[in-house]
Amino acid sequence: MFRVRLAVEDPAPARIRVEGPAFHPLRVARVAPREAVEVFDGRGHAWAATVESVGDDHAVLSLGARRTEDAGRRVLLLQGLPKGEKLDWLLQKTTELGVAGVWPLALARSVVKLRPDVAGKRRTRWQRIAEEAARQSGRADVPEVGPLRTLEEALAALPPGVQLLVLDEEERERRLSEAAAADGRPLALVIGPEGGLERAEVEQVRRAGGQAVTLGRHVLRTETVGLVALAIVRHRDGLLG
Repeated sequence: MFRVRLAVEDPAPARIRVEGPAFHPLRVARVAPREAVEVFDGRGHAWAATVESVGDDHAVLSLGARRTEDAGRRVLLLQGLPKGEKLDWLLQKTTELGVAGVWPLALARSVVKLRPDVAGKRRTRWQRIAEEAARQSGRADVPEVGPLRTLEEALAALPPGVQLLVLDEEERERRLSEAAAADGRPLALVIGPEGGLERAEVEQVRRAGGQAVTLGRHVLRTETVGLVALAIVRHRDGLLG
């Protein structure tokens, strides 16, 4: 079933006219009258819908029952900016696994150094990637891709009540599966880029109230760490596996 993201008023109307940029994906998908589609608003709500008519520059959809998705524990990834297109891939896969947001970090060992204007354009592109991954994976919400921040800026921007953990390659005892709070509190995971985190950065997270944790004895690539961590948390919360 084709899915399209639209802004839907509350209460939702019986019919919704789709035009402009929002119509483009429907035109590309060549939806036809009487075809079943799903509308989602990116904020956790989705509606069963039927195509009533399709014109050259618009479509009319009738909206049916609404479903509200329980996204479970909110997990933020504070991800050290990796090289190349690794973040593109990471955004796709972590969106599939239910991440609430990905905040890129400019860390000491980040090889890529982005100027503010370039970082802004990349963020727009990254947000589109997250939205497309949400559409394809059936999510009713869309993860937030944050602006490129320093570690200090990211720690200061965390919402209150978040449990803060840092994936530390030198930690041997405290496992993520054991450290993640059993009460389902929101979780923020700090992950280094290629080359990992400097010790000063790990200590900075600790001073902010964070704990160092490990995923086990294997050394994982930076783009793999977030996926494994999310899978562990989702399994622990009964949402995966």
